[in-house]
Amino acid sequence: MPDTSTAIAQVHLLDSGYSREARSLLYHAYRHEPTFAYLFEAERSGYEQRVRATVRELVKQHFLQELPAIGLLVNDRLIGIALIAPPQRRLGITESWAWQLRMWLGTGFRCTRRYLDYHQAVLACLPSASVHVLPLLGIHPQFQGKHYGEQLLEAVHNWCAEDPHSQGVVLDTGNPLYLEFYKRQGYEEVGEVAVGPILEHVFFHPNPQVLQPATP
Repeated sequence: MPDTSTAIAQVHLLDSGYSREARSLLYHAYRHEPTFAYLFEAERSGYEQRVRATVRELVKQHFLQELPAIGLLVNDRLIGIALIAPPQRRLGITESWAWQLRMWLGTGFRCTRRYLDYHQAVLACLPSASVHVLPLLGIHPQFQGKHYGEQLLEAVHNWCAEDPHSQGVVLDTGNPLYLEFYKRQGYEEVGEVAVGPILEHVFFHPNPQVLQPATP
């Protein structure tokens, strides 16, 4: 197995051909997250299947809408991913009855309702309509602690900054272990959402400001 401590990750804009790898990576990244544990009732049997179903439907909907996704690859293996919802095209899961029906079948009505309520509450915290939102992102657990998270976010920021309609990037987390990490990457907290017993933190990272030439 390669020494991943020194392996260089390549940044790629992903398409639906990476759906299977994306689903596997995001499942491993989210199955132990406290927000997902509450939303999909980790204390009840079948939790892992509900997480798999949720990730599957979110990734499917994302690529079905031809929304962007940025990935990190090490030796041709996908080890990090960020799904991106641009300002002009949100991830329309609340308007898609087909998506909701598949979620009801895969996770049950109560878990689907919890997820939709959480999704809407996070969107209500957006500082403006002119931001990119990251509905899912993660580094595979085997590759965490090697600074790939910083590289992934830097790639996301650089890509989103090219959109003249965007003011920055929004993401959220209910994991207190990530709070200082996001702050070190230049994120500022813009809202909090109670997700059952979990306090979800909504963060905003402004796009780099373009310096204007001085007026003579």
